[in-house]
Amino acid sequence: MSTIPLPAPGIAATDDLLHRVDLAIRQNPHLSRHQVFCQEESGIVILHGRVSTFFQKQMAQESLKKLDGVEKVINQLEVDWRSSVQV
Repeated sequence: MSTIPLPAPGIAATDDLLHRVDLAIRQNPHLSRHQVFCQEESGIVILHGRVSTFFQKQMAQESLKKLDGVEKVINQLEVDWRSSVQV
């Protein structure tokens, strides 16, 4: 008889939180067309990527702070104003 190992405690919750964080970023109208990536561990979310304005950087952080399970947001997004300039 073979057994299937159960996931470690908190793994499913972490996957669910990461999914909700990703969804919040993708649904934020201020972040459309920007590449924002996130990592999560023990309720701490780290944002990576580039946005065009400091406002967008702040909106990314604010949209995650109210999510259940997010203890802290570390915002490492880079502001690159040139990415919004049309050539």
